[in-house]
Amino acid sequence: MIQERIKKIQDIKHSAEVRNISSSLFNTPETRQWPEISMKTHVSLETLRRALTQLQHNLDEKLTKTELKRMQQYAVDVTLDPDTAYPRLILSDDGKRVRDEDVSQDLPDNPERFDSCACVLGKEGFSSGRFYFEVQVKGKTGWDLGVVRESINRKGEITARPSDGYWTVAVRNGYQYIAFAGPPVSLCVRVNPQQVGVFVDYEEGLVSFYDVESSSHIYSYTGQSFTDTIRI
Repeated sequence: MIQERIKKIQDIKHSAEVRNISSSLFNTPETRQWPEISMKTHVSLETLRRALTQLQHNLDEKLTKTELKRMQQYAVDVTLDPDTAYPRLILSDDGKRVRDEDVSQDLPDNPERFDSCACVLGKEGFSSGRFYFEVQVKGKTGWDLGVVRESINRKGEITARPSDGYWTVAVRNGYQYIAFAGPPVSLCVRVNPQQVGVFVDYEEGLVSFYDVESSSHIYSYTGQSFTDTIRI
């Protein structure tokens, strides 16, 4: 999908360059002075560069809005699983919201519960098909979200990376966006998302993250091999 966008932009750039060269070959009077020709060529190329940059932005935005609309048809209702919640996390009664408190609750240390990492999973699990969900992160300066393999380790120190069953993105200090893709990848995000959409295609091995409000792509894990149930 990303490769298709790049190919479209490259084709547009190539076409524009060909037209610009043809114009120069057939429309330049022989009596012009070289300094003038050089100056006008510079202006023309700068104008072309701006136009192509704006065209690329508009094309990306249009494609992303189309992608989001298509993905939202696979939306699922997510309810957080209290049996998995780290003891410091407080869930709402309906299981739709979570907040981090300074004091840990006295909860049973069942096998499903995270005991040293502030995590909670959704009750929903998927072993085929496509699904999409959204998480509101407005006003939050630090968060991690994504999907995980059902069989992940939930005790002791945890490393969030695909090889350990984690496909996540995170923000630190309100502005540092990271994808934990093995070695962490720093992400360039134009505006702080208020709501993040996550789309998973199990058979394609795809996990994509989007800023819902601006309809912009944040990051995608591609070419993954899912063999276990995926939990939200």
